[in-house]
This record gives sequence, C-alpha cells and structure tokens, in this order.
Amino acid sequence: MLNKSIFNRRLGLLNLTPGQTEKLHQATLDILEQVGVKICEPEAMELLHDGGARVTGDLVKIPTFMVQQALQTAPGKVLIFDRSGNEAMILEKDNIYYGTGSDTSYTIDIETGERRLSVKQDTVNAAIVTDALDNLDFVMSMARAADVPEDRIDRHHFEAMTLNSVKPIIFDAHDRQGLLEIIEMAGIVRGSKEKLVEKPYIIHYSQPTSPLVQSKNALSKLLTAAEERIPTVYASAVLCGATGPVTTAGALVVANAEILSGLVVHQLKAKGAPFIYGGGTPPLDMITTICTYGNPQGALGSASLVQMAQYYDLPSFTLAGCTDAHIFDQQAAMEAGFNLLISGLAGGNLIHDLGYIGSGTTGSLEYLILCNEGAGAVKYLVRGVDINPATLALDVIKQVGPGGNFITDKHTMDHFRNQMHFTNLFNRNNYKNWQSAGSKSLAKSANDLLKEILKWHEVPPLAPEIEKELKELACGRAGRNRELA
Repeated sequence: MLNKSIFNRRLGLLNLTPGQTEKLHQATLDILEQVGVKICEPEAMELLHDGGARVTGDLVKIPTFMVQQALQTAPGKVLIFDRSGNEAMILEKDNIYYGTGSDTSYTIDIETGERRLSVKQDTVNAAIVTDALDNLDFVMSMARAADVPEDRIDRHHFEAMTLNSVKPIIFDAHDRQGLLEIIEMAGIVRGSKEKLVEKPYIIHYSQPTSPLVQSKNALSKLLTAAEERIPTVYASAVLCGATGPVTTAGALVVANAEILSGLVVHQLKAKGAPFIYGGGTPPLDMITTICTYGNPQGALGSASLVQMAQYYDLPSFTLAGCTDAHIFDQQAAMEAGFNLLISGLAGGNLIHDLGYIGSGTTGSLEYLILCNEGAGAVKYLVRGVDINPATLALDVIKQVGPGGNFITDKHTMDHFRNQMHFTNLFNRNNYKNWQSAGSKSLAKSANDLLKEILKWHEVPPLAPEIEKELKELACGRAGRNRELA
C-alpha cells in the first residue's frame, strides 16, 4: 500500500528566488573549478582524473561539465520500500516524510527522566515507538549504544532497527566493511541482494568533512553504495562561522560544493545510482560555541538546501524536530514546532532528527511523541484545501438552510474523519474535563503514551532463522553468503 504521506504540496515555502538559486549554483561551480576539494581516496581521485578534473596532489578542481554530467545521470526520483517489500516513500519534489535521527550519546530515561548514556535497548525502544507512530515514516538508530563493542555499534544498531520496525531504515556505517555487512544483513531480510536492490528498504547515510574535504572513509562508503546500487544520502554539515562562512549564503556555497563533488564521484562510479542530496548549515553560537539546532539561521539554511535539491531535481534530506533545550520544556516544544513546519513547507523529502534535544547530544522518546504530533499537523496543513463537489457540500448547505445545523447530517458523518485533524496527545478538553482526567501536563501525557506503546505495540516478527542470523552477524559471526572485500 502506498504510504499516506504522499500528496501534492499546495502550501509551501520558497525562500530563494530563481535568480538566487542560480547565483548559488554559479558560485558553487566557481569554487569547484577554481578552489577545488581535497580528495583522500585513491579510486575517487582516479575517477575524477579520468573524468576530466585537474588533479594536483590531493587537491582536485572539478570543471562545470563534470557537474552537469552527474546531474544528468542522477535519478530525480527514488523509490523506497518497507521491510516487507511494500512501497513506502517516493522521494521526489513535494513529498515529505519524517523520521528520527541517529547516534545520540545520551538518552532521557523513560522511568526516571534522567539523562544517561545510551544503550542498545534505547535503539530498540526508538524503533518500536517509530513503528507505532502514524506520522513517522522512517527509522534511524536514535541512540549510540554504549553497551556493545565499539567496532560493531553500526551492525547492532541495524539489527535492532530491522527487528523492531517494518518502516524504512536510514543507517550509517563505520566504514566500507561495516557497510558491506549491513547490506548483507538487509539482503538476508529481503531474500537476496538482488531483491534488496530491486526494492530497497535501506538508505545509507554519509558525510563529507567541512570545509571542502572528502575523507577516505566517506568516499569509500560512497563508492561502495554506488557500486551496490544502495540509495545514499550524502549530507554536508557546514557550521556557520566555523567550518564555513558566517553568512548563510557563503555556508550554502561550501555545503553545495561538498555535496555536488560527492555526487560527481558517485555518478562516475555508477551512473544512475540513487543519490539523495542532503545537509544543513547550522550556526556556531558565538557566545556558547555550541552547534545550535534550534536557531532560525539553521532552519533557513536547511530550507535553502532543500530548494537547491529541487533546483537540481534531486531528492533531499534535511532536519527538524530538534532543539537546544536539555529537557522537554517550552523551548523544546517551540523550536520543534518551528523547524518541523519550516522543513515541511520547504518540501524536504527526508526530514530527520525528530526527538533530538541538547543540540543533538540526547534522545528523548517523549519529545519524539510530541514531534509525531507536529509532523501530523504539518502534513495536514501542506495538503491544503480539497475543493470538489463533495467538499463544497452545496446540496447539504441548501438542505440545512439558514438557522439549521450540520451535526447530525450524513455528510458530516461521511467526511469528518478525512477533513478534520485529530490528536492522541494534545489537550482538546474543556477545563473541567481536563481536571477530571488528571490535569496532566503535556510531558506527562507523552510519557504515558510512550509507555503504552512500548507495552502494547507489536511489530510483525521476521522468521526465526532470519532473526537468529541477523543477531549473529551483528555480533561478528559469519553469515551464509559472505562476499566481503
């Protein structure tokens, strides 16, 4: 069944004019051709050299025609399926999807409310909760498990996500070996690597190093994902005033140059392989020196990168549902509402980091419950107003007439479920009924709902032999068809 999050966006945000996107594009081409990027991976260097780039040591200057060629071969639409092989997301202009983030070192404990080190069970819990929440569309690990071997954290995260949600997974990998092992695990779930490529439920996530450095590890994973035809997010994270210019426009140029140079390498390796343009330009707070997740400058930069992805006809990856607050409080709620709306109005295809507090250091599942409600509200808003004979209701209005009411009319019963927006979290009671229900705060309501989900939500299990094999592979024991380089 097609995911219900797909619709034609009618209410949107265009914060860059066509002239501005063109100026950013031309400035980026100038940087790539005149300044270049540092390439730290031999195969990528060779591909770029053979493709027409100018190479001096590890500095590569990329001419405009190579960027244009890459943009011509990269697909403008990427289909993503769920674990069961059902179509789940169509990544193209105007389709928005929300999900969690990855690798927070700390977690807000569900029982005590205290901040503590994350463990593997936190990734399990996040996957279960994400699977249960209607407005979340994909899963990321959320927690960085401190209770498993450091060199296999990525495999343990992937096993936990796959076993505890049927929704698509965005994952990161330590290195090329980790990526290959995770692809093997996903192929076992799908039945074969060929079936996985035909109907991918996984998306690999990797990053360049700002400013203008393509590291050996990032490029080796990018090349591997291209060769294996696994959808890949390549997301720049330029810190305004630190790893990029303090001006949003300048930071956008650096980020765009990093993403496009990655795209060139990716498409030289495998023309037509699925590539997802991603990133953000959060500012460095000049007073506290933190990377701010709730600052409006960051939201502006993220929305602008989404618009650049649309300019290039590429799927996009961006962020929202995150805050610099360290607890689930009024600041957290306001910043989530703001950036969830901005990213949704911008039309970001994959909007991640829902549930992040503490500037991306800490995961809060109560906060994720709130962000799910926000995502639902944004999806409702951007759908706009459907105007057709049934919704205009002229016959009904004529029948009821002046002074009548529509409460008992069949038209109301037929349409209220698909016309109104409902909530499982926010208070919609009058004061007396709210008191009678326990006078609960939003945080208490979120915690109660979270505990109910973890107690009652059931994820369809995989076959026992597949589950056993995934757990063995996560721990490093050999799988059935290991083909690792």
